[in-house]
Amino acid sequence: NVRNNLWPYRDWVIRALNDDMPYDEFVRMQVAGDVLKPGNPAGQKAVGFLVAGLHNTVVGGSEFMKKTARQDEIEEIIGTVGQTFVGLTVNCARCHNHKFDPIQQKEYYQMTSAIAGVFHGERSVADPELARQREVLRKQIASLSKELARIENRARETALAKRKHRDPEEKPEPPTPFARWEFDTGLEDSLGTLHGKAKGDARLEGGALVVDGSDAWVETAPLNSPLRAKTLEAWVALGSLNQKGGGVIGVQSNDGQFFDSVVFAERESRRWMPGSNGLVRTKSFGVPEENEAHQQAVHIAIVYQEDGTITGYRNGAPYGKPYKTGFQEFAAGSSQVIFGMRHRGGGNNFLNGKIHRAQLYNRALGPDEIAASAGVESTFVGEAELAAALAQSKLARRKALKDQLTGLSAREQELGSGSSMKVYTVAARGNPGMVRLLKRGNAMDEGEVVRPGAVAALRMLSSDFGISPDASDNERRKQLAHWLTDTNNPLFTRVIVNRVWHYHFGTGIVETPNDFGFNGGRPSHPELLDWLASEFAANGQQLKALHRLIVTSNTCRQASAPRADGMAVDAENRLLWRKSPVRLDAESLRDAVLVVSGKLNPKMGGPGFRDVSITPNNGTTYYEPIYPEGDEYNRRTVYRFSPRGGRSAILDTFDCPDPSTTAPRRAVTTTPLQALALLNNHFILNKAGAMADRVASHAKGNLDEQVKQIFLDAFQRQPAAEELRLAKRLAGEYGLVTLCRSLFNSNEFVILN
Repeated sequence: NVRNNLWPYRDWVIRALNDDMPYDEFVRMQVAGDVLKPGNPAGQKAVGFLVAGLHNTVVGGSEFMKKTARQDEIEEIIGTVGQTFVGLTVNCARCHNHKFDPIQQKEYYQMTSAIAGVFHGERSVADPELARQREVLRKQIASLSKELARIENRARETALAKRKHRDPEEKPEPPTPFARWEFDTGLEDSLGTLHGKAKGDARLEGGALVVDGSDAWVETAPLNSPLRAKTLEAWVALGSLNQKGGGVIGVQSNDGQFFDSVVFAERESRRWMPGSNGLVRTKSFGVPEENEAHQQAVHIAIVYQEDGTITGYRNGAPYGKPYKTGFQEFAAGSSQVIFGMRHRGGGNNFLNGKIHRAQLYNRALGPDEIAASAGVESTFVGEAELAAALAQSKLARRKALKDQLTGLSAREQELGSGSSMKVYTVAARGNPGMVRLLKRGNAMDEGEVVRPGAVAALRMLSSDFGISPDASDNERRKQLAHWLTDTNNPLFTRVIVNRVWHYHFGTGIVETPNDFGFNGGRPSHPELLDWLASEFAANGQQLKALHRLIVTSNTCRQASAPRADGMAVDAENRLLWRKSPVRLDAESLRDAVLVVSGKLNPKMGGPGFRDVSITPNNGTTYYEPIYPEGDEYNRRTVYRFSPRGGRSAILDTFDCPDPSTTAPRRAVTTTPLQALALLNNHFILNKAGAMADRVASHAKGNLDEQVKQIFLDAFQRQPAAEELRLAKRLAGEYGLVTLCRSLFNSNEFVILN
């Protein structure tokens, strides 16, 4: 499921790094901050680290599957803690003793006992900053909404005025349905083969299908073709407004397990809603109560688009707000239409009323078509008509406003209301109880009780925390946090200085940052690793001082150019005879493009931006890339909502790892797709255009100055004479945008030398 409230952990990490929090405190807070600083919001946000990984929310019903899923979750936490902070793959000892390192299976379960009280969940955390952030958001939303309404209202007036003068023959004809039931003399489909059959007390009377709300419905023959996008439509009079969940017209699988139906009072009393199996596609349209349908027939239609958008209509006019959810396809031969009942099978509800006419369409109707079918003159102005009434500049501004409002509204919703906020963090569930060793890792085969502890191979530390097997979660995690950061722990400082070295040089002194064991890499410079760890500890474990020490060293300040003698002896540069070129990671590359284009939004903190659509469907969440515009989407990539699977063309192409797994080392590939992305990706095209516009406005008409400014922005230097000549020729023939794209695609922009 989407973890909407995990972003406070990200904000805490950024703030801690900017404040140069000592590294040992930084780690203790992430393992036991809620325990070490009870009542402090920072502590509860910090332990979001422990629940940022694997969490299976769809678990089978058997006891074995539930226990196994829980053990998988614990293994992920142990693996992440062990590899991140001490470079040991403790999780490899879940089923047996470690195959390479001196780590016993019992020690794995000692660590299991130490974190047995860690469960995924949410807590309410007091945050006085919330009210201020919400007020800023509301003012922004109000201002942008006012401008958008002004643009759209003028366009709508223009479009409606044009309609008055159009030829009567241009007015939309009622659409032709896929199937139609008149209910005047029978239950036949007057357009096809979906003939109905009465069940229970269903009957025809006065040109309508009468169902009494108890045991009366109609089923049709099976569909003769699959149904994807669709429109359900009916004219119905209710016997009473005080009924619940009765279906008017619906499509269901023959067994009733899956269905989409027009229902009355499904989740909200006296309102029309789209009924669905398990309510997975059922949401409120946000409308007032029905007050006429018991006195006269009303026209109701629900439109289902293939992208999951569901739109309601009443008497030909839009009914509340559309929303997007999952999508259900109905197969030919095993699906049918049903009237008067929500669906076949358990949990069905019957309708009390008269259905005068019903129609099914095998496509999603538009607003004008719905109005024409209902027999009314629509005042709805569709997207195409609205766009035609707008000048190009207004059209672009409207799109930018809508994109910005989408992002701001999502952030406002995530901030919630009140003086506290929901934070995805370690959920309190009381005493976790005693933990037993699981033989061969089998969740159902328990062995001896183990006490909370850690790894015995680090002999200068005690692997036994000295607390009872049934100690509280608070005590267990506090002891684990102190064990990890103990000044006698020989791996703790070495692992982090190696990571920082890896960040600057592309390869660590130990080339396997997560594995300092026998199966990991050997240090290329063991004395250097020891000295850096010693200096780091002596300087109070300040990360900024460590970065400064490394980047001001002669080693880091060497030239990147290769030499024949060095390549002959050490082509991989493990001996550091030059500063190896390092390609920008995907996130830094995106941020660099934003900076040089002048579009970077420097705003920090708060919910991130989302450049994916999110569609939940039957326990699975689907993410698809979208391409919104607006300042909200120009924030640094660290503020991007990261869906499982990545789902960003530019980031994925440049080896941004899947956020659902750990990535101690990133793959650095070189592929033709990367060159194509830096030329043709939607994001690159947009930002190259912005960069060209900015430069053109500052150096009007002077191509020399424009080219020099673009080089200065992109490379922090002036172009050489030959570069200037070629760049001017390119820009003169194809424009400044093409020049910007070309520089984005250069090694000098992408690689740090």
